[in-house]
Order: sequence, then C-alpha cells, then structure tokens
Amino acid sequence: MSSADQPKVILAYSGGLDTSVILKWLCEKGFDVIAFCADVGQHHEDFEAVKAKAVSCGASKCVVADLRKDFVENYIFEAIKCNAIYEGRYLLGTSVARPCIAKEMVRIANEEGATYVAHGATGKGNDQVRFEMCAQALDARMKTIAPWRDAEFIESFKGRSDLLAYCTKHGIPVDAKPKSNYSIDENLFHTSYESGVLEDAAATYEDSMFKMTVSPQAAPDKSEFIEVEFVKGVPVKLTNKTDGTVKTDPLELFLYANEIAGRNGIGRIDIVENRFVGIKSRGVYETPGGTLLREAHMDLEGICMDREVKRITEGLSNEFARLCYNGFWFAPEME
Repeated sequence: MSSADQPKVILAYSGGLDTSVILKWLCEKGFDVIAFCADVGQHHEDFEAVKAKAVSCGASKCVVADLRKDFVENYIFEAIKCNAIYEGRYLLGTSVARPCIAKEMVRIANEEGATYVAHGATGKGNDQVRFEMCAQALDARMKTIAPWRDAEFIESFKGRSDLLAYCTKHGIPVDAKPKSNYSIDENLFHTSYESGVLEDAAATYEDSMFKMTVSPQAAPDKSEFIEVEFVKGVPVKLTNKTDGTVKTDPLELFLYANEIAGRNGIGRIDIVENRFVGIKSRGVYETPGGTLLREAHMDLEGICMDREVKRITEGLSNEFARLCYNGFWFAPEME
C-alpha cells in the first residue's frame, strides 16, 4: 500500500512504552501515523528526543505543539474563575488538560487530512472518555482508535513483559531508568500520582516522589506576602510584596504562582475519588499555583459577592467541575 493510500491517524504520543508500542502496532496495521506531542508544561521533557523516537518507531512525522499559554489562559483560568473543584477536593489538573490537548489533536487531524485519532489511555480510566468526548464534540466525523480496548491488542499485550518483548523485536528504545511503582501525569497545573502501590489506600510514599512542592515540614518558617489582582475572575497581576517581584503575563504569572506556593508547601492532597467509569481511584496530587490562586479568588468573592449570587455560583461551580471531570468540556451544557 502506498503512503497516499494509507489512512492517516493522529496519535497522542508521549514517548513512553505504551504509546511507542501503539505507534508501531498502528504502522503494522497499515496506518500512516502522525505522532502528536502536546507541551502542557511537563517537567524537564526533552521534546526533540520524543520527536526522534517517534520517527524511529515508524511515524511519518511528529508534531510538538507548545500549548502552555493556551492551557493557562483558556482552561486553567476558566477553572479558577469558577472555583472549580471535584468532590470538594480535586482541582481537575488532568481533567482540564485533556480538552486543551484534544482540541489541538483534532486541529492537526483536519490540517493533515486524517480521519482517525488514537490514544494510549487505558480502559479503566477517565482519559479515554475525555479524549473521545472532546474529539467527537469538535468533529463528529473523526474516528477514534483506542488500542487498550481493542481485543486483538489486549490479547497480544497482556502485561509489561509483552510490551518490552515487542520493543526488543522491533528495535524500539526503552528508557533504562527503573519504572516507578505508580503512574505519573504531569503538566504545569499539577502532577498526579496514582495506580500501582498507591491503589492500596493505606500505602505510604516517600517525600522524594513530589516534583512541584516541598513538604510543609520543609517549608520556610518565614512568611511571604503576595497580592493577586483579578479582572472578571481572571488573575491579571501577581505581586510578591516580600521581594517586589511582579508578574502580569498569564503564563509567567501562573508559573510564578507555582514557584511561590510550591516552595511554601502548598497544594498537596491524597484522596480517593469516584471516576466517571464507575470505579474508585486513589490519587495523590500537587497543585501549588492553582490552590493559591483559587483561594485568593474565593477570598475576593467573599468580600464583593452578594449572598444569593454566591449561593447560585456554588451550584454552577460544582456542575462545571462535574462536566469537566467527565469529559464534557466542549458539550453545549458547558456554555
């Protein structure tokens, strides 16, 4: 089959074991695979290495999109504006990132003339729903390939050993670093840790696990004073009254909020939540800047918002969080 005759698929690609195997598997199935990697602020990610690996695995190209500014302005700040929090605990760090990524993936699919999108989300999690709901809402013609729900794929890859054997067979490079005994999702809004040993609600973890925050015990004893200015619910200026630092650019402001809150031990939670797919899941999250800015916004509302308006907005905030968590970001009811 010539490349002109091959159906095109845009694969949400991370460079990890699962998506690298999926990329090669799709190539073997006759697809022209275009890998797509979204930069939403992953910590210390080498995107040039990810691009090279994608091409070496068989992708016709790898597109890396810097979505950090879009992510902050059109997704994170929207969540902060309505004080969004799921089940009273979770600040939606992964939930808010998925529609940002899915929108760019669909845009690239239309640009490249692809009729398929694919992802490496498991059949037990929320991300499969989020990616597919968003893709369908943005372009109902788009078809989704979900290998971890494909009977043939699951039969071929029953565990990590099968994935590694496939990599060896096809010369796919594998990260030599030991695999963490839990899964990690990173973006500039938060870092999440779940699955593996953390599925035991009684299991503890080392403080070295965290990437964005210090523990409260290790935080400085000296206070830092900050001032946050909002316009229509959106942070527009952050001033560190202690050292005079001022940030007004949305991305720089949010990254600086992460820095301040993180070094002061703000934003860690350890919870069990109800997934949309019907199971309970333990998640350990750190959301430093988001916690800081949400608290500041709620303080501002306490000063200037009418009692009845506040009552109404609390209900709307809960509904926003529920819809976002469940993958309905681009659904009509979110309007």
